[in-house]
Amino acid sequence: MTATRPSARSGVDRPAGPSPLRRLLPGAPAAAGPRGSTLLRHLAGAVLAGTLVVLLTNQLAPYQNLQVARVCAFLCVTAGYTVLVGLNGQLSLGHGALMATGAYTVALVQRAFDERGVQGRWILPLSLLAAVAATALAGLVIGLAAARLRGPYLAGVTLAVATLVPAISTIFTGVFNGEQGLRFPAETPPAFLGAYFQPERWLAWIALLAALLTVLLLANLVRSRFGRSLRAVRDDEVAARLAGIHVARTQVLAFVVSAGCAGLGGGVYAVLTATVAPGKFPLELSLFLLMAIVIGGLGSLAGAVWGAVLLVALQDLPSLLTETFSLPSGLAQRLEGNLALAVFGLILIVVMLAAPGGLHGAVRTLAARLRARRRAH
Repeated sequence: MTATRPSARSGVDRPAGPSPLRRLLPGAPAAAGPRGSTLLRHLAGAVLAGTLVVLLTNQLAPYQNLQVARVCAFLCVTAGYTVLVGLNGQLSLGHGALMATGAYTVALVQRAFDERGVQGRWILPLSLLAAVAATALAGLVIGLAAARLRGPYLAGVTLAVATLVPAISTIFTGVFNGEQGLRFPAETPPAFLGAYFQPERWLAWIALLAALLTVLLLANLVRSRFGRSLRAVRDDEVAARLAGIHVARTQVLAFVVSAGCAGLGGGVYAVLTATVAPGKFPLELSLFLLMAIVIGGLGSLAGAVWGAVLLVALQDLPSLLTETFSLPSGLAQRLEGNLALAVFGLILIVVMLAAPGGLHGAVRTLAARLRARRRAH
């Protein structure tokens, strides 16, 4: 309102140009960008990326294909997580528990159909949709609390969720089978791919499809009115409210979207091993996820890709060191639980000092300098 009032010192009306906040709000003029439909542009990018990864999986060994599948499963989670933390400014420490919710939902749905002798290719997408719905509902409950809490209070609530969900799985052993977890039928390749088609490659394709759908939907979402509302709420809640944005509803919807992505990632992660156990979703997983999106580049979907790659690479680091240097069994067990977290923390410190925008920000800065140097010559 003060921007439209005459200047008290000069007595002359200033030009009524759009403020930076106004450009983020619904109805504001779109910023200059690439021409053409945003959906078609993102769809073309997803098809290209999917084709390249499929060609890559045709050349990889089974274990490497399984790593590609794990990266894609984590990408579903980190993409939704970075939208919540980076674009909406809400801190959650419970996304590991949301992954567990999605994974257990997939296991329970698949076991229910298997016990009744029901089979079919439609069971997998149905179970993944159930996982997304269950975690979105959990995200709705957490989001309602998030709309009333800020900063460390919100972090404390989500941290309690991260510790509560694994505890529930051990308390209700009749449903979740305690520490042993749940097993369900493994996903096998379709018959038309041949009898010798690599099962790990099929799993990588399933995870890749889930990751591409997640990134495609989120890429369009952040470019929409809702995405601009997310950023407006993050930057200034009071100004966003004065501009007509329902702040609480926006924050709740951000949690719902992010939780649904975490549920899909957890469901895909469970499909890769056809088993779910509370030990797969410890509290450390939530910390790993948070550090991954910060190191990759907070608020960026490309940074979420970096984070997913780091999650898989650093979790395999202890076993790689053990096999390479033939370490004693006692030392190997200690490294198994602590090395990945220590390396993740060290990388986080180094990246924050050298490149506060994360790995994706560093790559963009380097590319901009190279372009400037090329134009100078």
